[in-house]
Amino acid sequence: MAVPSHTTDPAALARKNARMAAGVGTFVVAMALFAVFAVPPAYRLFCQVTGWGGTTQRVEANAQRVIDRKITVRFDANQAKDLPWTFKPEQVSQTMQVGQTMLAFYESTNPTGEPIGGQATYNVSPAKAGAYFKKIDCFCFTEQVLQPGEKASMPVAYFIDPAIDDDPNLDEVETVTLSYTFYRLDAISPSDTEASAASALGESD
Repeated sequence: MAVPSHTTDPAALARKNARMAAGVGTFVVAMALFAVFAVPPAYRLFCQVTGWGGTTQRVEANAQRVIDRKITVRFDANQAKDLPWTFKPEQVSQTMQVGQTMLAFYESTNPTGEPIGGQATYNVSPAKAGAYFKKIDCFCFTEQVLQPGEKASMPVAYFIDPAIDDDPNLDEVETVTLSYTFYRLDAISPSDTEASAASALGESD
């Protein structure tokens, strides 16, 4: 009866262990990515932290420096089919020095006879510029509620991080596009509606 042979070659064992370790490592990374992309809030957080998919970054303060390089930002607006708003940028583009804080506006109008809530998602193209596009404040950070017939001018304060100048992969970038898509929120709490109405009344006083 033949007895199965077992290798005792140290080099062969080392190669086998390395293959096993690589397989386990790949599995762990795959499961981590699945957990991120399978859960929408986690996916959004992942994008905001990494700039993945052209997602812009949120910051609390202006850039520490302004450099001579100039970049033009173009503005784009879209909306879901079930959101009956009109939504458009109030400016076509802005050209600024890298590091300079800029203020842009988007206009939204609710032409219907009912209050409607919306939430904007956003990204930048080319996607590789997303990590350097910094927002200090933006209407997209919170849900928006428009009363019947209400028109709102929605601001976004932003700058392009001077660190972009240190990235050779973006040397050719002279123009980036900031794009928003508004989606309808079906669940609007009474407090949101009352707050929006009170704000509208306060502005009219």
